[in-house]
Amino acid sequence: MSTEPEATDNTGPGTPDIGAEGATHGTGSAGAETAPQEDAAATDEGTGSTGGDGRAAGGEDGGAPADDEGGEAAAAGHEDDEDEEGAGKVSEAQAELAAQRVERERIERRRAERRGPVESGAKLSGTAADLLAAVRAVESGQKPAETVFHEPPAPRRPAPEPVHRPRPAQPASAAAPALPSDASVAAAREVLAAGGAPEGLAGQVAAVLGDGAAEALRADPWQLLRVAGVRPEHADSFARALLGAECAPDDERRGRAVTVWLLEQAALAGHTALELPALTAALAQRGVPEAEDAVQNAIAEGDALVFQDALEEPAGRPAGPGTGAEGADVGDGGQGEEEEAERPVRVLVGLERYALAEESLADALARLVNSLAEEEVPADWESAAASVSGSAAELIRAVAGHGLVLHTGGEASRAEPAALLAAARALGLRAVGACHTSGGSRRLAGPPQAAGARRPSGGDSAGAGASPGTEEVATVAGLLSGTEGPGRDAEGALALDLLVVLDAPQLDVESAAMLAESLPDGARLVLSGDPAVLWSAGPGRVFADLLAARVCPQVASRTPDPGPLGELVSGVGIGELNQVEAPGKELVIVPVRDAGEAVHRTVQLVADSVPRALGIPAEQTVVITPGHGGAAGTRALNTALKERLNPGPGRFGGFDPGDRIAYSPAPGRTLPGQVVKADADGLHLSCAGTPVVVPRERVEQSVRHGWALTAHQAVGDRWPAAVVVLPGDAAQTLSRPWVYTAFGRADRHLSVVHGVEQALPHAVREVGPKPRTTRLPLLLRAQVPAPA
Repeated sequence: MSTEPEATDNTGPGTPDIGAEGATHGTGSAGAETAPQEDAAATDEGTGSTGGDGRAAGGEDGGAPADDEGGEAAAAGHEDDEDEEGAGKVSEAQAELAAQRVERERIERRRAERRGPVESGAKLSGTAADLLAAVRAVESGQKPAETVFHEPPAPRRPAPEPVHRPRPAQPASAAAPALPSDASVAAAREVLAAGGAPEGLAGQVAAVLGDGAAEALRADPWQLLRVAGVRPEHADSFARALLGAECAPDDERRGRAVTVWLLEQAALAGHTALELPALTAALAQRGVPEAEDAVQNAIAEGDALVFQDALEEPAGRPAGPGTGAEGADVGDGGQGEEEEAERPVRVLVGLERYALAEESLADALARLVNSLAEEEVPADWESAAASVSGSAAELIRAVAGHGLVLHTGGEASRAEPAALLAAARALGLRAVGACHTSGGSRRLAGPPQAAGARRPSGGDSAGAGASPGTEEVATVAGLLSGTEGPGRDAEGALALDLLVVLDAPQLDVESAAMLAESLPDGARLVLSGDPAVLWSAGPGRVFADLLAARVCPQVASRTPDPGPLGELVSGVGIGELNQVEAPGKELVIVPVRDAGEAVHRTVQLVADSVPRALGIPAEQTVVITPGHGGAAGTRALNTALKERLNPGPGRFGGFDPGDRIAYSPAPGRTLPGQVVKADADGLHLSCAGTPVVVPRERVEQSVRHGWALTAHQAVGDRWPAAVVVLPGDAAQTLSRPWVYTAFGRADRHLSVVHGVEQALPHAVREVGPKPRTTRLPLLLRAQVPAPA
């Protein structure tokens, strides 16, 4: 499961409110406490602009264009300079060819003078050219020059199908950083105290910056921004205390650190990269006077990467690079240049970890797509498809002949991947299903009705006996860490032939890349999920990008979610808030005037009304609210619910045995559970039946009370009853994906504590998901042939 921030409308760069908290140098205080990791996780975003097929400038494919005779390309902004011929020597037999080359160069110069830069993604001007020059200079070990480099990179070429086996994925447990030494923590605490920063940050600083944390902070106080929860105004105050008069807004170290911080905030908001104008605008709003220089410095130090991505071709235009030099007909007297199309590009800047994860994911998915392309469905698969009906049969046939298949549908459609898993096992294949949460895994492993497959008589049926056993299902995190699933073979790949991933919209780009890279050659991958729910808390929008790229078969379920709640949620998915008949009290609307009344009525519903009227105990009811803060956020609601349902002194960090909790072992991942006890080792929890011990120093950062959750924390699970709280101050944070996700968590009963009046139907009708900037669709299109 995932988490989201307290204020869902402040999601970092690249969003409409990017400048809401722009800080100038010297503002703020370093004494503010840092928020828990899950407060900073991504919010309810949505579709984003897609990237191109270019690789980082100066990357492995970033050589110079294959120009005739090796002449240097004119730098962007200097197209009027005369180019010298690179060949130097031309024989008499080649005189005619040389004359043609001179004519082509004349055409190119004339076009540059008339139209300006940006030709087929190979020439840029201004800041974009400077950024490309910076990367080239970094590769040569030099400081980026002020002038542009005069050898633009070639466009990215489609990568050939890999023939190697995937590398072993890093277990999730191995990703945790080693505990810092006591000496490094003590040294960091001393430096923090000298700069007026909270000494409690010493452990985090030492963990992030390593054993030399104290020296790193003295040399560059803005490195404090690498610690989660620290904002630029905090780092400015710390730097001013350490550096005194040497501290200035235009300090190169400050610009570089704020650039990295903005890219991290963008990742929390779901972006894998930022377009250059959005990044420079955000830097200017935070008091960085020379935003372009700050970006260049970050690239020069290896803190960020720059990408030049080609956008879609205009209709009717040639699809090739199209500089015009090689295809122009000299006899046309320059007429051919008018017919040449300039291919638009965009310049993106991103952090290396997310950029490389997105490219690795594209490579791994291309390997799967290209490794299996049957002309006809094999007879054994056709027999398996004939044993079921409707969408389940379509899914089995699609998987028979393709290495990658997408499956979309609501909760009831989970029976179709279950039927696929059962059919694959019957064919002797090693088939595994993976879900986002342990609750999702239990629903998949149970009988069809437990997987939400309650269907009207005569409806689309996946067939009897469609559910896999418990030994065939796992969570995504458990599969990657090796604690669940089939394990790995001698090559380091997952020992399976078919992997079906449910709740696929919750896959962030890093998890998806690890999964795809872990599959052996010839394996099949099915990504199944509801495209209308909230996307992943981590960066990327993998499932939506794959749907948009259209590089593999897509099977849409025709199995509707049943009953009044299914009708309500399906309407929300298409932008309609319908009134539904609920004869069995499946839906109850509770109007409230203010947040205080909302909290009171919520506690009353959970503790009294729902158990008495429907027989659903309080421990089987979840409360969902838009954010952690506010008068009716998760903190306020959990405080009130604990006082009513499990009162106690909270002797261990506010927790008592029996408390429901939400445990976040890593940012963006939340496990529901219950407190068992507390001792010197830490807080003992039970999460889905698995014992967990949280060290004392980690409790405040990673454990919250869990009667009330955000929609991102609840996605992937379902409860017999759900109470969705919509206080008046939440009106501006609502969106169609949020409402769809929150309402869809209820299996038998939904109560809506309604205080937003017309904001709810407006959000369902008008407010779509927030955009995310990603590169995956065009990266895929560059490597996967277009489907027939």
